[in-house]
Amino acid sequence: MTDHPNLPEKHVALRVVPQPADANVHGDVFGGWIMAQVDIAGSIPASRRANGRVATVAVNSFLFKHPVFVGDLLSFYADIVKTGNTSITVSVEVWAQRMSLAEEVVKVTEATLTYVATDRDRRPRVLPSLD
Repeated sequence: MTDHPNLPEKHVALRVVPQPADANVHGDVFGGWIMAQVDIAGSIPASRRANGRVATVAVNSFLFKHPVFVGDLLSFYADIVKTGNTSITVSVEVWAQRMSLAEEVVKVTEATLTYVATDRDRRPRVLPSLD
């Protein structure tokens, strides 16, 4: 048995390794870069559910729990938690695998975002039925 958590046993939406351009001079990854990746990860299940284009309309919550460093392997897990008439709310968890000799896995970020399905003219549209 290990002393550290493992990655969640669910489908990963996105995996990425931050590069030096994504961080300050000390190797700490910018929060804004992480937020952009969370938005991308959250849009994946939202786009699937909407069967098309979506737009981010709200960042309902965003919590940075631990720092992220250049070279960490980040795994983004995104799950739909609520749907409305045109909207889709997605929960995103971000886990970091530290790239060192001793494997360390940490939940670094959690967020909830809301997307709206849009038509060709980028106006809200009703979500397709699941039937």
